[in-house]
Amino acid sequence: MSEAILSKVRKLLAQAEDPACTPAESAAFTAKATDLIARYGVDRALLAARDPTTDPVGDRVLDIVAPYARDKVGLLAAVAEPLRCRCVRRRQGNGFTLHLFGFASDLERVDLLFTSLLVQAAHGLAATEVPADDHPAAFRRSWLAGFAEVVGGRLWAAETAAASESGTPSMALVLADRSDRVQRRLTEEYPRLRTAPPRRLGGTGFGSGAEAGQRANLGGRDLGGAAAGRQLGR
Repeated sequence: MSEAILSKVRKLLAQAEDPACTPAESAAFTAKATDLIARYGVDRALLAARDPTTDPVGDRVLDIVAPYARDKVGLLAAVAEPLRCRCVRRRQGNGFTLHLFGFASDLERVDLLFTSLLVQAAHGLAATEVPADDHPAAFRRSWLAGFAEVVGGRLWAAETAAASESGTPSMALVLADRSDRVQRRLTEEYPRLRTAPPRRLGGTGFGSGAEAGQRANLGGRDLGGAAAGRQLGR
């Protein structure tokens, strides 16, 4: 991501997180940061349509460690799909290895957002009291599921709005072609890929996690992934 855009996003998030900021002001700053991230993705897509060498299809591998490794994977998928990336989950010890496919600019956006959201989820869970009649681990898993679902919905909305406001009649075709190329790359690597069955969760934390997802900053922040993973394990 260009330093100019990243600098703007960081400033907006700093304003949104200022204790003196009202909830309405914080929401406005966060919305603007999200908008910048989405518009950046559209701009890079248009540039690559004219010159494919500026944004090649690529892949990267991420290690997702315990605790709550499967829930972290769910959050990554919720971020990756709206940003036109695809991921393949492979079991590794007590965690997973995630093979992520996408255009270079979109992989960069996913990495930035996912790292930030892991930290935000950790903070949200730490501040949320587990009901006395609920199992802590079950509550936290359902909390993370609610958080991921709402974050994913917000990202879909931001990406859709940025595409529709691009002023380019062929924008939908450009983005559809990018999604197809990513899928082809994944299929070449994993020709016999199977879809995992839907997950069933207990616990009563979904609603609380969804509320936290509504408040989450989606502008991203340059944070260390290892530290984020440790914080989520509290």
